[in-house]
Amino acid sequence: MLDSSDRTCAAALAGAGRVLLVHRYVADYLPDAPETLLWVAIERGPGGGLRLAAAPAAGGEPPPHLAVSTFARRFGVASIDLNGPLRLEPVTVPKPWGREIWFTGIEARGQAGVVGDGGVLPLPWLLSIAATEVLGAGHRELNLLKILDPWPDPLYGDLYFELHEEKREVYVVTGVDPASWPEGRGAIRYGFAPEVRANYASDDAFRAAYLASVRDYERVRRAIEALEAEWRAAEGHGPRTPVAPATLRRWRAALSPQLRREEARKRHAMESFTQLRRLQVGDVVEVPRRLPHALQHGVRTVEFQTPVYERRILSFAQQVLTQDHWDTELAVAQMHIAPPGESPPVVLHEPPGVARERIVAFADFQVDRLALDPGVVWSLDLGGAYALIMSIRGRVRVDGLDLEPETAALVPATCRQVQIRAAAEPVLLLISRPN
Repeated sequence: MLDSSDRTCAAALAGAGRVLLVHRYVADYLPDAPETLLWVAIERGPGGGLRLAAAPAAGGEPPPHLAVSTFARRFGVASIDLNGPLRLEPVTVPKPWGREIWFTGIEARGQAGVVGDGGVLPLPWLLSIAATEVLGAGHRELNLLKILDPWPDPLYGDLYFELHEEKREVYVVTGVDPASWPEGRGAIRYGFAPEVRANYASDDAFRAAYLASVRDYERVRRAIEALEAEWRAAEGHGPRTPVAPATLRRWRAALSPQLRREEARKRHAMESFTQLRRLQVGDVVEVPRRLPHALQHGVRTVEFQTPVYERRILSFAQQVLTQDHWDTELAVAQMHIAPPGESPPVVLHEPPGVARERIVAFADFQVDRLALDPGVVWSLDLGGAYALIMSIRGRVRVDGLDLEPETAALVPATCRQVQIRAAAEPVLLLISRPN
């Protein structure tokens, strides 16, 4: 029995064909970073590929050096083959504006998993046990892949108006609710309106006026939240629990007409400073650092982002549940007022039947959009690093793994290359890789 906190399976094997170790896993995304001891069975197959299984280490004698498949059956856990793509098991995180579906999220509110033979292995366990094999040498984190799915409600389905100091994001629009947007074009609140900015002598004057407008709205927003807190408690909703739009609208109807009018008027005044960018299915939105933005109701997107959980909230048309304050003053002082110009995707050279575009190239990761004609096969060379693949349209096979629309795979760096094959219909994929 080895005692190891090494982040590479190869080092644990050290030339052996099979090994059993105890691994100290630290859940650093939880308060106080609790530790868990795991028994980990690792083996190298005939072709050199690695397989592993992990289970919490119980008291008593450690298990014998079992084959990975036998270990997995004995403990009722998944066995994972690092020589092929791994289907990601997402976790759904409720939000006050709808929900997020995290395919690679690792946070106190939820953790994604990877599907193996016989079950699902928590993604944070896999990355702790075999970071180098999964991510590739020199890479320490996995990009965050998720779906944003806002309510179609025009008042309670808009996201926070927020900015990020460290995080880079790119959205790909996959759905626009027809009831919310009958013309098929949704929107994102994206920076500020240039015609409003032109009314002020300087950017400082504009920032001051906008800040005053947000503070004016926040006062009425807090008055409403004080009343809603009583209704929350009376109806059994926790203070940090998202509430369905129908309930929020019922509570709104119980407000005095004067308070409803005041909220609507001051919200309109605040939002008049901002700019809406229209979106339709297939559009790509690059969100640079420090640009305030808010995806609007009924616009479903796939998002790739730097795996950093930070934001500054400028405003929100309902109660923020994850913190008890807005960050308006700090955000206004550092925000970019004007969004960058839109850059078209870069078309990459490919053979007939294949269309590939680089839709974003950040300093830390890039995302390609790949279209394949029916039956076409395309090879993805990993170049020593992992890849994240999500199907957007059509059924696709990544080596031996079938992906339906809005399902995703993690391709470990150990795979080196995978074959991507379209089924009997055209397919559209998103592929993210670190730089």
